[in-house]
Amino acid sequence: MPTVYDLTRDQLTDRLVSWGEPAFRGKQLWTQLWKRAATYDQMSDVSPTLRERLASDLPLGVEVLDERTADKGATRKSLLRLGGKHVIETVLMGYRDRVTVCVSSQVGCAMGCGFCATGQMGLESNLTAGEIAAQVVWARREAARLPESTPRRLSNVVFMGMGEPMANYRPVRDAVTRLMDPTGMRVGARHITVSTVGLVPGIRRLGNDHPRVSLAVSLHAADDELRNELVPPNRMHPLAELEAAIAAWRERTRRRPTIEWAMIDGVNDSDEQAGKLAPIAYRLRAHVNLIPLNPTPGWSDRPSSTPRIESFVRVLEAGGVNVTVRDTRGRRIDAACGQLRLGHEFGSA
Repeated sequence: MPTVYDLTRDQLTDRLVSWGEPAFRGKQLWTQLWKRAATYDQMSDVSPTLRERLASDLPLGVEVLDERTADKGATRKSLLRLGGKHVIETVLMGYRDRVTVCVSSQVGCAMGCGFCATGQMGLESNLTAGEIAAQVVWARREAARLPESTPRRLSNVVFMGMGEPMANYRPVRDAVTRLMDPTGMRVGARHITVSTVGLVPGIRRLGNDHPRVSLAVSLHAADDELRNELVPPNRMHPLAELEAAIAAWRERTRRRPTIEWAMIDGVNDSDEQAGKLAPIAYRLRAHVNLIPLNPTPGWSDRPSSTPRIESFVRVLEAGGVNVTVRDTRGRRIDAACGQLRLGHEFGSA
């Protein structure tokens, strides 16, 4: 059964008209569902009879099964059941200047990156466009519960949760379209980031379909030998091909890409790797985001030490590269980058 968020506005209107409702009811409900992020129970201007039928025939499709908080309540990880069957994790993060939701595009992931908890799961299923977008609607409601130290208004969406977005491309593309719809949530394209481990066809398609949306590429190694080990899809799309795709994306969009790099002690944190990364990032005019490895149950390596990270940063900066080190928000509740995995923090789903 489709959820209401799987329908376009025209499809929703047609469904309501088939129930004997006036056509204007479609626009009314669309506004309530997307702009106000209201649940059916909160729609006081809709009759109880219609609310009951909507809940039965077009459910919202988002059920909160469990929740964990960290960072004094500013980070919230929720276990959600979508569409009555797909169980995923979604993370809401409140900062002093913004509120970001990290959404999932698949249940599990088939990419096989061993240091990523989701990759350790394998792929279970894909999410629909509505199920992906519904996470953002849910997050808009939840933002009001964040501490007063945050804006309490959702501003950013990152496709960095469970799954490889480019391996479920069409639903991800359509979810982005829904989120940007000026009649709906109206999330600005520059406030949406799609992340990938380097699936070249998806990068090309994203540049054509959504040229104003940001791109983040999880690189993690600057030569094919090491990247083949850390990021198995590199065997299909080696670094030279990936760099060419990112360069073409940048030429098409005029946007700056981000390179994500998990700092793994003794694996990819040497000055030699930094020296290989620097010219790649410089050619792409990319921003490099270093992420100290977050612990996962199926990977024994440790995060790089602070002195090693500082040395890595110095090499990149000497090569003219803009670089930052990401904080470890949510690590205590396994909500940090690479830690999302069903049955890990919450218990078996």
